[in-house]
Amino acid sequence: MKVVESGSFAEAGRQLRLSRSAISKYIADLEESLGVQLLNRTTRHASPTENGQRYFERAVVILSEIEAADQAVTQAQSAPRGLLRVNAPMSFGTMQLGPVLADFMARYPELQLQIVLSDDLLDPVQDGFDVTLRIADLESSSLIARKIMPVPRMICASPGYLAYHGSPRHPQDLREHVSLTYGFLLTGNQWKLSGRDGDHWIQPSWSLCVNNAEVLRDAAIKGRGLALLPEFIAADALKKGELQIVLDDYSAPPLALYAVYPPTRHLSVKVRLFIDFLVERFGREDEAGVRRW
Repeated sequence: MKVVESGSFAEAGRQLRLSRSAISKYIADLEESLGVQLLNRTTRHASPTENGQRYFERAVVILSEIEAADQAVTQAQSAPRGLLRVNAPMSFGTMQLGPVLADFMARYPELQLQIVLSDDLLDPVQDGFDVTLRIADLESSSLIARKIMPVPRMICASPGYLAYHGSPRHPQDLREHVSLTYGFLLTGNQWKLSGRDGDHWIQPSWSLCVNNAEVLRDAAIKGRGLALLPEFIAADALKKGELQIVLDDYSAPPLALYAVYPPTRHLSVKVRLFIDFLVERFGREDEAGVRRW
């Protein structure tokens, strides 16, 4: 195209920052590949043959379409639009994500958000999600995960339960208590607690196993047993005195909130902006490096 437009191998080379000999070789290779002569050559001038003119006219259309495609992608990168499908845990979605979604929508009004709340471990790729939020200690996988914030956990019980059954003073004491357990952790119904005397793996007897921590919290408030709860779920009940922390000299391995998405060469702008928004809203940490609710 540059040779036809400029009428010169030398001028085309100057515009493309290539030598005249390189331009000549490329066109000769193209002519050999096509099996036709594209240009009439003189020492100072080059003009298209009949076949060359047809080829030039089609090339103009092709390159203009490529330029239009580039512009469309560039504009989409600067002004995100379209559908963003997000999967998130039920409790985090209702208690934390829901209250801030309107701010994200106001910031990017041309985006459509489809939020699916579920405590099932859905497959981000198979189920077609752009971003999946998980509170977990993630195993390695082919997906990419960005850590948004830590999610501390603590063992809680109601004052009434503790008054009747007593407070455990050591992890081994948990074997004498009734637990309320979360049903879909990789560790099963085992609790790991760490303190000055090392790590303790406890499998207490349980009266309730459920895949939603708000249900565990409510049962604990009613005095039905001890529950290992994420801090953001227990925080309000702790402030009101409906729950108390037990074994505060021991800590459970903290989980974390991750944004999980399929590996791609170029992360789409809508996914990147959503994850950056989550970090902005939830990623701020205190001096100890722990997000406080």
